[in-house]
Amino acid sequence: MELRIDNIDSIREAARQFVAATGENTVFAFYGKMGAGKTTFIKAVCEELGVEDVITSPTFAIVNEYRSDTTGELIYHFDFYRIKKIEEVYDMGYEDYFYSGALCFIEWPELIEELLPEEAVKVTIEENADGSRIVRF
Repeated sequence: MELRIDNIDSIREAARQFVAATGENTVFAFYGKMGAGKTTFIKAVCEELGVEDVITSPTFAIVNEYRSDTTGELIYHFDFYRIKKIEEVYDMGYEDYFYSGALCFIEWPELIEELLPEEAVKVTIEENADGSRIVRF
């Protein structure tokens, strides 16, 4: 599937379409260059899922935990950009998250590729010359 985000005002509609298309999948690996909009899109998806907490990048924490205020669903948001060794991911107990059945949104998954579940959905975000974004999954 492909979604186009023309500007920040259209991100909520793209997030709504993304949520509608996720099905039973729980682990989503977001690929894209620095500044492509991964965090911004994940924030919009979390808001669409009913998260009312402040949603921030987990760059320094590695993982942020949210809960949907409408469904009670647990959501984990990972940012592995600062991971230096794969052992750090083992030490944090990644399996407890990835195989929990909770939604997992992962930024910089290429740094932990070998640990991703086989069923993880690959999501790519690309920025176009006009500033719009294309989300493919």
